[in-house]
Amino acid sequence: MITHHRPGGPRTLAARAAAAASLEAALRSEVDAGAVAAVVLLVPDPHARFAAVEVGARFFVDTVLERGYGVCSYVFAWTPERAAVAAPVFEPYTDTYGDLRLRPDLATLAPLPGEPGTWLVVCGVEWPDGRPVPIAPRTGLGDQLRALEAAGLVPSVGLEHEVTFTGADGTPLVPDGLDYAAGGLDPLRPLLAAVRSDVDALGLGVESRRGECHPGQYESVLRHRDALAACDDAMLQQLVVRRAAAARGVRAGYLAAERAGAGSSCHVHLSLSDVDGQPRFPALLDQFVAGVLTAAPDLTAIWAPTWNSYVRLRTAPFAPTDLRAGTDDRTAAVRIAGAGDSLRIEARFAGADAQPHLVVAALLAAGRWGIESGLRSPRPGRLHDTPWAARRALDESALARKLLGDGLVDARVALLDEELTSGLETVTDWQRRRGDRRA
Repeated sequence: MITHHRPGGPRTLAARAAAAASLEAALRSEVDAGAVAAVVLLVPDPHARFAAVEVGARFFVDTVLERGYGVCSYVFAWTPERAAVAAPVFEPYTDTYGDLRLRPDLATLAPLPGEPGTWLVVCGVEWPDGRPVPIAPRTGLGDQLRALEAAGLVPSVGLEHEVTFTGADGTPLVPDGLDYAAGGLDPLRPLLAAVRSDVDALGLGVESRRGECHPGQYESVLRHRDALAACDDAMLQQLVVRRAAAARGVRAGYLAAERAGAGSSCHVHLSLSDVDGQPRFPALLDQFVAGVLTAAPDLTAIWAPTWNSYVRLRTAPFAPTDLRAGTDDRTAAVRIAGAGDSLRIEARFAGADAQPHLVVAALLAAGRWGIESGLRSPRPGRLHDTPWAARRALDESALARKLLGDGLVDARVALLDEELTSGLETVTDWQRRRGDRRA
C-alpha cells in the first residue's frame, strides 16, 4: 500500500528526499501486484497549470525513475494557447523544440480520483546533460529553498486559492456572495459534494472549506506544509476541482477577477523555522516583512501576471495596492497572524491566476534579502496597477534580478509582453458595446 499523506509543517529538502525514497518500494510493490497501471507525469508550467504525459506503470518503475522522461522544451516558452513565444530568453527552448528531462518527485505521489490504478506525480526538470532549467517555476522555488537552508532556515507554507463556479457563459451558479454561508451553499451541494470527494481522494489534507464573498466563489484550504508540497498540492487541487466541475458541465474559474470588483486571490501563509523545526519568526519577522514589502512593487508582475490581474488590483475591495503590514488586518498587504509557534505572515499580493511556485519563490527571496540586509522599516510603496508599469518595473529592477535571476525575470517579462500583445490584438464584447454606443 502506498502511504502518500502530506506531513504538516516545515520539512527540509533532505527529509522530502527521504520520504520519496521510502515510497519507491511501496510503488514497485503495487505495480508488481497490478494495483497501479499508469502514472501521469506532471510539470508546472509558467501559466499555473500542469503539462502532462501518461506512461505505463511498469515502464515508469523500470525506466523513468532512473532515466527520467522527455518533455518538449517549449512547455516553458509557450502561451496559454500553447504557441511558442518569440523572445531571446526562450530561444534555447524553441530553436529545435528538443527534449528536457522530467525527474519524478515521488514525495508528490497522489491517486487520480475516479481512475483506479492511475497515480499522479509532479516532476522537476533538467536539460539532458543534467543542467537545471532556470526558467522552470519549480526550479526557481528549489533554488530559494536551498539558499534558505544554507542560512539555517526552513519555511512552512499554506496557500489559499479562491475559485468561482460559473456556467459556460460565465454566469455564477449562485447570484449572491457566499462568505461563511451555510444555507446559501445549498444550490451548489451536489457540485461541492463531488469536488470534496475528489479532493479528499487525493489525500492532500484539507484544513477548511467555505463559501467566499463573491457570487459563486468558494475556497478549499490545505494545511501548512513544506513549500514545494504547498505549491504542488495547490495545483493538484486545482486540477481535480476543474475536472470535477467540468464533469458536471460547470466552469471552475481561477481568474484574478471574474468581473470588476470581484477578486480571487492566492493568499500565502508563511512562517520560518530552523532546520530542527524551531520557530524563527518572532526574531526574524520584522526583517522578513520589510524585505517583502520593499521588493513587492518591482515584483508586481509575479503577483499579477495577466491582463485580468490588473482588474483585481484596480477594482477588488481587498486588493493590496498600498504596501503595509498590519496585525490581523485583512486590509493590509501583509497580514501578521497567529502567535507563538503559529506566528506567520499572510502575503495578500497574488491573484488566483499567479504561478504559485514563483509567488512563493519571490516571497522567500525578498524575505531572505530583508533578513540578510537587516531591514526593519520598509519604504512606503504601492503595487503597480497597470501591466505596462509592472512590466517596466520588473525588467529594470536590479533587485528583482538579484533575487530571482536574469533568466526568470526575462522569461516573465517576455510572457507579459505576449499577454499585452494578445490583448491589444483581440476584439472583446466590451469593445463592441462601446462601439455601438458611439453609433
